[in-house]
Amino acid sequence: MNNLEVLKTGIEGFGLEATDEKLQQLKKYREILVEWNKVMNLTGIEEEREVYIKHFLDSISAVTNNYINDNISLIDVGTGAGFPGMPLKICLENLNLTLLDSLNKRINFLQEVANELNLQGIEFIHGRAEDFGKSEEYREQFDVATARAVAGLPILMEFCVPFVKVGGYFICLKGPNANLELEESKAAMEVLGIEFVEKIDIQLPDLELNHNILVFKKVKNTPSKYPRKAGKPSKNPIK
Repeated sequence: MNNLEVLKTGIEGFGLEATDEKLQQLKKYREILVEWNKVMNLTGIEEEREVYIKHFLDSISAVTNNYINDNISLIDVGTGAGFPGMPLKICLENLNLTLLDSLNKRINFLQEVANELNLQGIEFIHGRAEDFGKSEEYREQFDVATARAVAGLPILMEFCVPFVKVGGYFICLKGPNANLELEESKAAMEVLGIEFVEKIDIQLPDLELNHNILVFKKVKNTPSKYPRKAGKPSKNPIK
């Protein structure tokens, strides 16, 4: 299979439609990524097939079991080069997407991607999760918060869970250490008001390593002291 066929088959394997337009948008996204990567560090992976599998399909796999679908509101915290938020938006065009990153250059890159691909319904925020998680405009306003490998799980929970409304979900994309991280997160789950729902094993083409999706449901409001001030969650995770 050529690279676009791998991408198409992968997307359809997650139960989504892979139209020519969407495939061309993803192809263009990768081209912009490689171009911008020359002047700033967005990714260590540039080769077409690898980007399609390790970034795009890995991101899109978050739709498994239907916690993420069209017409919901989703915030991608510490989005970096736009993963998983941007590939999800390309596949689910009615997704109300907010991309949050602390580095303005990354936000500029993501705005360029959205313009070039003609994507509507995305809000771009340059800032820290610790600040915006306290803001009335964003706190407990989203159906889903996602994050992909930006930090250890207890820290990620403190960054992400304050954004999720009660009844919504925190969905975290993790590598093979998911079980260990879950063990370390019991106190954070209790404090922040979430319950573990399930761990979904994802098999991606060409890859030996399994990826996991961890799903948590928000069952009560997060206490107002969380998230703590910038630097605190990382230095001193909830235990």
